[in-house]
Parts: sequence; structure tokens; C-alpha cells
Amino acid sequence: MMKLYHGSTVAVRKPSLKPGRSNADFGKGFYTTSNLEQAERWAHIKQEREDAKRAVVSVYVFDETLLDSPDLNIRRFIGADEAWLYFVTGCRKSRGHNFDLVQGPVANDKVFTTVNLFESGVLSAEAAILQLKAYKTYDQLSFHTDRVIKTLKFVEAFEV
Repeated sequence: MMKLYHGSTVAVRKPSLKPGRSNADFGKGFYTTSNLEQAERWAHIKQEREDAKRAVVSVYVFDETLLDSPDLNIRRFIGADEAWLYFVTGCRKSRGHNFDLVQGPVANDKVFTTVNLFESGVLSAEAAILQLKAYKTYDQLSFHTDRVIKTLKFVEAFEV
């Protein structure tokens, strides 16, 4: 079983697709990471943005063998490459996709800036990829259908 984390301002015992933004890295979905530090950072960002009293990390277990399931439509990115760059820019423009799960790097602040420069035409895809390779990225696994989000099993939540 794989341990996944979700940063928020509340404990999320029953993950849902409803509150997600359609222009996020991988489109509207429920986002998790296997990196606790990244989830804590995201919880604090959300706390600041929402002027909330708490920053909370929810913990889940996920059967990682599902990542190889022929019954699920999964898109996996190994790193921030050209395919990832075009996928992220398309999702940020609210172009939908039909994947149950998407796994790949998260666009943190430095990566976000590079993607913005690519989107605005300041950087070519090749130049953006060169910059992206210089940044440390964290993973994210986003859930995009009700069928697959139900596979997440809530373990606990704690304040950070």
C-alpha cells in the first residue's frame, strides 16, 4: 500500500471531485502526494490564501497495484518533460481529459514560473524543459473520477 497526503485547511475524510479547480496542473481532481513535506507546504499555502485558522494534512492509503490496472485510464509522467509541459498547459487552459488518474511532477513556484514563460511565448518548449530539469520537483497523484477516488482509504488527519 502506498501512503498519500493531501494538504488543506480541514480534514478530508471523504475525498471529492467537487471542490477542485478545472485549471489545475492536471485538471479538476483530488490531488495527493507521497511527500509529506510537500503536503504540509500546500496546507500552509491554502491556510494563507483562505485566511484559515488551521493547516491540515490528511493521510490515505492507496493500493499502488491499481497504477498498473488495465481497467483504469492512467497517465503517468516520469519527469517534467515536453509531454508533461504540454499536458499541464492544456489543463491550465481548462481543457479536459479522460484519465482516471494522473501521476507526475507538481508545478511548484519555480516550475510554475517556467511554465508561465512557456505559455506566454517567452520560452520555447526546449528552453523550458532545460530550466525544468534544474528544479527539484515533487510528485503528485491526482484522482479524476468517482470510481477511482473511492479507492483512497482515509487513515488520519493532523494539524501542521
